[in-house]
Amino acid sequence: MRISRLLIIAAVTACSMRLTAAAVMPAQDPAVVNAKLLNVKLDNPRVRVMEATLKPGDKEQLHSHPPYVVYVLAGGKVRNHNPDGTTSETTFTPGQTLYRDPVTHWSENIGDTTIRTLVIELKPQ
Repeated sequence: MRISRLLIIAAVTACSMRLTAAAVMPAQDPAVVNAKLLNVKLDNPRVRVMEATLKPGDKEQLHSHPPYVVYVLAGGKVRNHNPDGTTSETTFTPGQTLYRDPVTHWSENIGDTTIRTLVIELKPQ
């Protein structure tokens, strides 16, 4: 009887640990989870440059970036989704350059044009 209780406690603890780990697990690499939308152009110890193409209606998967710069090649309207459920909308214009602090998010193209950007992630030195 005592062994059964210990096994139950161990099983509950293991399940609890898995749920906790899942809840705090960081978002994944954008180049991996959004491989159909991103093309890595350069990856070295200092920066990673990716070209992102989002057609109207395209939605990314949740991912994280370190500090990064976005250069807009072809503009459009995008909605960003944060893990806490908040959203923001931005209209990108060609030639626009933006600096962004580290973020975990996913984006969707809510306009009627294809958005193309260069995303330059800055790596710690």
